[in-house]
Amino acid sequence: MILVFATANQNKAKEIQSLIPDSIEILSLNDINCQEEIPETQTTIEGNAYQKAYYVFEKYHKNCFADDTGLEIESLDWEPGVLSARYAGESKDANENMDKVLSEMSGLKNRNARFKTVISLIIDGMEIQFEGIVNGQILTEKKGSQGFGYDPIFLPDGFNISFAEMGLSEKNKISHRALAVNKLVEYLNTLA
Repeated sequence: MILVFATANQNKAKEIQSLIPDSIEILSLNDINCQEEIPETQTTIEGNAYQKAYYVFEKYHKNCFADDTGLEIESLDWEPGVLSARYAGESKDANENMDKVLSEMSGLKNRNARFKTVISLIIDGMEIQFEGIVNGQILTEKKGSQGFGYDPIFLPDGFNISFAEMGLSEKNKISHRALAVNKLVEYLNTLA
């Protein structure tokens, strides 16, 4: 079976390939010559994951999976959510996004938040979704230089360091993306 991972990041595709049976081959968007920007116009993380996977399935006639991730903050009505990458504007600047969150949360006691990743898998037109959630708190300042996105201001439950203070291997054991990928891999193992 051939599965396209709707990413241009070859390393992400290789990482998934290393976790699943050899009978399933993972291709990236580059491998199928998909150079266009895939639309992400839905109002939910689940919707964007589905939209990306379905776009590839419909246009390239390949079974596919896609992921979408967002930071959801309880006291901000679960924003930035689906708008996480462009929360402070179209430049998708991580520091500007974090600064906006920290500014909006100034003085707020409820700092509950969660990172959520949803993977949408489409095989022969049928979709199944896998979700990974890590609960935590928003810090009052940035801490750490590892990771990306909102990692410096996110303190996962049960830890006393931010995602950005963790090494990659430590973060990958507990991250929202890892949880969703593990569910996907478990399912793909049943198909092999």
